[in-house]
Amino acid sequence: MNRYARPDVLVDTQWLEDRLDEPDLRILEVDMSPAPYEKAHIPGAVFLNPLTDLLRPDLRLKTEPDAIDHLLSQAGIGPETTVVAYGGDPGTGAWIFWLLQAVGHRRVKVLNGGYQRWIAEGRPLAHGLATVVPTQYSARPFDASSRVSLQEVEAAVASPSQILLDVRSLPEYQGRIFLMQPPKPTERAGHIPGAVHLEHTLTLNGDGTFKPVEELQALFQQRGITADRDIFPYCAIGARSAFMWFVLTYLLGYPNVRNYDGSWNEWSRLLHTPVET
Repeated sequence: MNRYARPDVLVDTQWLEDRLDEPDLRILEVDMSPAPYEKAHIPGAVFLNPLTDLLRPDLRLKTEPDAIDHLLSQAGIGPETTVVAYGGDPGTGAWIFWLLQAVGHRRVKVLNGGYQRWIAEGRPLAHGLATVVPTQYSARPFDASSRVSLQEVEAAVASPSQILLDVRSLPEYQGRIFLMQPPKPTERAGHIPGAVHLEHTLTLNGDGTFKPVEELQALFQQRGITADRDIFPYCAIGARSAFMWFVLTYLLGYPNVRNYDGSWNEWSRLLHTPVET
């Protein structure tokens, strides 16, 4: 782990178990369904449902200050709280990392291996909802420097110095899976023209931990994704692309990576944007 560009943003399962009782630690589990959390979760973890806690009805991320303040306050997070994030999908922990970094909360880490490794190692579990005391959090305005706009993505389609990186599954990239099931009349399937495809899960080992630096470097370089270019990852709603932003920026030290969090949810619904299948 110590060869990553920023190894301090990752914690392993033993580190977390040793600190479960620390009052200035808050664990966040993020999943589209509460069922796995209700069955069993890491002790003390607070559950967040992206559909109700993080996203607006149009599936865009809530970044307004009052929404962020409410989210963090209800989770019992204060300015000095260390947040450790994980989820059912390996991308969701890094999604929370990206969001909290953008609103100025620097004390946030990603659980390497997530719940998958925690379970495999037989570590302690809890049942039922965690009880936390709400705080009065006051977040900074959302820093847009880690995100890329629709206009910038449109310009990048024809730019050789910029890479559009599609991190969804291959069926999504090929247009065989729509964002919504069943698809809405205005929705299209496929990918942004010229986008390089690299599914986000390919950066992980079988146990859910991140691959070592050498393997990650080879994975990206084989596809021409190099540190000297601007890289704009995207997915369906911005979660998996935030994960890839995390890998490139914090594990490999790429300097020019920004998340297109509008992602396919935005691009596919616009009548003027080109689509390839």
